[in-house]
This record gives sequence, C-alpha cells and structure tokens, in this order.
Amino acid sequence: MANSSVRRVLEPVSDTGRNGLDYRELVSVSLDSLLANRLRTFLTMLGIIIGVASVVSLMTLGNGASEAITGQFSALGTNVLTIFNSRPNRGPGQSGNIAPLTMSDYKAIAQIRLPIIGPVPQFSSNATLAAPAADKSATVLGTTADYAKVQNITMTSGSFFTDANVQGASQVVVLGSSLKNYLFGSGEAVGETVRINSLACRVIGVMESKGGGGFGSVDDQALVPISLAHTRLFAARTSDGNLRVTTISLSVINADDIEFTQQRIQMTLRDLRKLKSDGSDDDFNIINQASFLSSLSTITTLLTTFLAAIAGISLLVGGIGIMNIMLVSVTERTKEIGLRRAVGAQSRDILLQFMIEAVVLSLLGGFIGVILGSILPIVLTVTGTFNAPVTVNSVIISLTVSLATGLFFGIWPARNAARLNPIQALRHE
Repeated sequence: MANSSVRRVLEPVSDTGRNGLDYRELVSVSLDSLLANRLRTFLTMLGIIIGVASVVSLMTLGNGASEAITGQFSALGTNVLTIFNSRPNRGPGQSGNIAPLTMSDYKAIAQIRLPIIGPVPQFSSNATLAAPAADKSATVLGTTADYAKVQNITMTSGSFFTDANVQGASQVVVLGSSLKNYLFGSGEAVGETVRINSLACRVIGVMESKGGGGFGSVDDQALVPISLAHTRLFAARTSDGNLRVTTISLSVINADDIEFTQQRIQMTLRDLRKLKSDGSDDDFNIINQASFLSSLSTITTLLTTFLAAIAGISLLVGGIGIMNIMLVSVTERTKEIGLRRAVGAQSRDILLQFMIEAVVLSLLGGFIGVILGSILPIVLTVTGTFNAPVTVNSVIISLTVSLATGLFFGIWPARNAARLNPIQALRHE
C-alpha cells in the first residue's frame, strides 16, 4: 500500500515520458491544482476575461466603424476632385474678398478637354419643400445630368434628370432617400408634386441612400436642374452679372491622372481669374477625394489601435493578477515542491508545471473573453444596427496577447518555485 501511495506522488516523473517526464500527468496535476481552488482560479482569470473581451469588442467595433466611414466616402467616388471658394495660402496679414466661383469657371474647365467625367457645376441653397402631407426645410442642389455619373448616384425609383431638362430649365426634382421618406413616408413619390419655395416641381426620381459626405449627405437633399435653380428658385447672379456656383466637381477617369488634372485646373483658373502663377493668392481650393479618403483611413485605423491599446491595459492588470496568485500558490505549495524535488523531480519539471498553470489560466480566460467580446458585435450585425463582424485577426491577436501575458507573468513565480532548495522547502511550515 505504501509503495502504491508513493507511486501516485511520483507519477509526474516517469520512465515512460521523454527524459523521465510524463507531460500528460504533469498537465493533469496542474489542472487538479487549479480546480482545487475554483473561486480563486476564476477571480484570477477575470482580469484576462475582461481584457480580452474589451480588445475583441473594441477592435471589432472600431474596424466596423472605420469600414462604414470609408465606405461612405468611397461610394462618392475616389477619383473625384471638388473645387470650392477658399484661400488655402491665406496668411495672418492677408485680407480681401474671395471671388465666387461662377459658370465662367465651369465653362473654362470644360473647354480644357481633360480625361474626366464632368465637370459638374453645383449651386446649393436652403429652401422649403412642401408635399401634400408634409413640408421640410432642406438643401436644394442645382446641377447637371453628369452629376449622377461623377457622384455614382443610383436610383431606387424613377430616373435622374437629363441634359434636355437642364437646357429647358424643367420643373423637375430628384429627392434623396431620407428627404423622400420625410415628405412621402412609405408612399410612392415619383410622379407627385413638390413645391420648392412655392414653385411646383414634379418628382421624377428617388436616389439610393449614400450616407454622409464631405459636403453633407445627398440623402437629405433635393436635386434640380441648375438652370432652374439659377433662373426660378434662387438669386444666383453676382454683381457683374455672372451666375454663381457653390462647387465644381469632376471625376478623373484614370487615377494616375489625378495630380496632372488638378495642376491643369489650377493653371486654368489662375489665368481666368488673373492670379499669380505660384498660387500664393489663390481664392479657390481643390479637394482630392482619394487623398482625403487615405487620410481618413489612417485616422480611423489609429483610433481603432488606440482603443485596443486602452483595452489592453485590462490584460496587463489580469497578468499581474496571475503573477500574484502564482506567487501565493508557490508559497502554499513549498513543502509539495520540496517533496517532488526530494524524490527526483528536476528544476525544469517544477518550472514547467507552474508555467502550465499560468498558461491554462490565461488561455482559458482568453477563450471566455473572446466569446463574451463577440456577443455585442454579433448582435449589432445580426440586427442590422451596425455591421461589425468579428474577424479572425482580432481573435488571433487577442488569444496571442493573452497567451503571452500568461507566459510573461507566470515565468517569475515558476522560476522561484524551480529554484527552491529541496531541504529548506521540506522544512517549510
């Protein structure tokens, strides 16, 4: 019976294992030790669980938000250039009025014959739109038929206005999706009449939702032929009789030609407006949507990384918890360690046993954290509230960091246990 009892104590050291070590039994002993103190084991893992859950959820939500934002701007066209009034080089001592963009500027750009779609003049102003059942103050944008091509507009019903509508200043209007829902609800809008500043216009189309953009959301706007906006809806003439435009947009067919196209437009406008060729007194600015999108992607990526780093602090706290509990465990099991060393266990055997316990704590906590951290993104995605699918990368990163945390904070207590003097350990009370 005595020999049987000794054999059970000595099972981690076995001739059947490699170098005399039975790894399966060593893992079993480590698990038994953790299960013997279930509450303490759970509380130790809690820091890892919270940390991993935070990292997974924040990374997933951050990536989802980043994709949503960049997707909205990509939908507007990544090769789009937009010209508007501004003094990009204005210094503290500079002053003077900024000459508005006009149809003359638009025509000058159109005559260059660049490899572009457009240009498209746009004149916007606020107006009251009245439908039979509702009325709303909204932005009315006057433009040309090419606007749909430049801005990648698609229609859910009806059609966009044509060049003939623009030439004839037809009293027609195309509604954004949100504006249509406000004015007509779930009913049909195409064919109905909307009064814009008391001018009756026939709804010929409803645009598909596109979300926000650099100059407001088209979903909340009403689009009319620019000739109608200039002549019937708004006071659009400058003091010298030119017709004002708010912005001029165009889409470059080949992305490699964006820089050349931008420079060519700058030269044309400077010549037309009699500005210095070095651009020092430019009263206009050109936004490159591709550069803007790239900057936006960089910002959203940094924000996501920052959020994940903040969540990672919880993992650090969880790792410290593992180290503290393992140090307490070493103290409590000093006599057990001394007995194992006395019957032939090597320092590496003791080291490995405590490292296994630390890894089990961190990995088990990591798996639970991944499950909990995935619940919110999955619920938001399934319900259609927010598209934030859990990615394999976020799971792998979280589990890897969790494992690294267990190894890093578990190695010191394990080394302390492995370095104990067998004789002193057996005398420990």
